[in-house]
Amino acid sequence: MQYAIVTGDSRGLGEAVAKQLMEKNVNVIGVSRNLNEDLKTHAEDRKVEYRHIAADLTDHSQLEQAVMDAIEIAFHEDTHYVYVVNNAGMIEPIDKVGDLDPEMTTKHIQLNLSAPILIVNRLVQEANRKGIHLSVINVTSGAAEKTIHGWSVYSSTKAAINSFTKTLALEQEGNGHVILAFSPGVMDTDMQQEIRSSSKEAFADVDKFKQLKEEGALRAPEEVAAVLMDLLNQPKDIENGKVYKLYDLIEQ
Repeated sequence: MQYAIVTGDSRGLGEAVAKQLMEKNVNVIGVSRNLNEDLKTHAEDRKVEYRHIAADLTDHSQLEQAVMDAIEIAFHEDTHYVYVVNNAGMIEPIDKVGDLDPEMTTKHIQLNLSAPILIVNRLVQEANRKGIHLSVINVTSGAAEKTIHGWSVYSSTKAAINSFTKTLALEQEGNGHVILAFSPGVMDTDMQQEIRSSSKEAFADVDKFKQLKEEGALRAPEEVAAVLMDLLNQPKDIENGKVYKLYDLIEQ
C-alpha cells in the first residue's frame, strides 16, 4: 500500500499533485487549513483513500499534531511506500529590507522552512524505524538562485530548502529513500496574483509578472504536476539531493 502526505493541497500545485497521485492509486493525506471537497470526490472516483488534516503549519503545536495524525494513518504494517510533498508555502512579505513586517517574516520562515524540515525530520525517523521507503519532494523556486528586489525572505527560505534537501540526501544515503527538490517555474496560481498585486516600490519587477499573465505565459498547475509525476515514475534515474527544474524536464 502507498500513501502520500501533501501539504498545501487545497489549491494550486498541491491540489494538482494530490489528484495525480490518486490516479497512480496512491492514498492521499492532505494537510492544509481548508478542505478541498473536489479532492474527496476525486478520491471516490479513483477508489482510493483521501484524508484531510486541518492545520496551520505556521503554528508549531498544530504542525506536531498534524504529523502525528499522518503517521497514525499512513505508517502501518501494510504500507511500503510514502510520498512526502512539502508544497505549502507563501510569498509574503514582498518588500525591501528595512520595510519588512516582523510578524509576517516570522510566519513566512515557519511555513516555508521550519515546517518542511520538522515534517521530514519526524517522518524519516518513523520510516527508518519501520522500514518504509520515502519519496521526499521539497517544492522550491528558481528564486533560490537569484537576487530579486523585494524577495529577500522568499529567496532565502527557498535557498535554505535546497541546502536542506542536499544534506538530507547525503545523510540518508543507503536507506532507500528518494529525495529531491522540485522547482515548478511560474504557474497560474493564487501566489502569482499576490505577486502581481505588489507595488513597484516593494517589488521592482512586478511589471514583468503582469506581462507573463497578459501573454498567457503562466503554466497550469496540472501541467506542472504531470511533469513531476513523470519524474517520480523513474525513481532509479533520480539523483538524490538534486534540485530538478521544470524547464530542464520539458521541451522548450
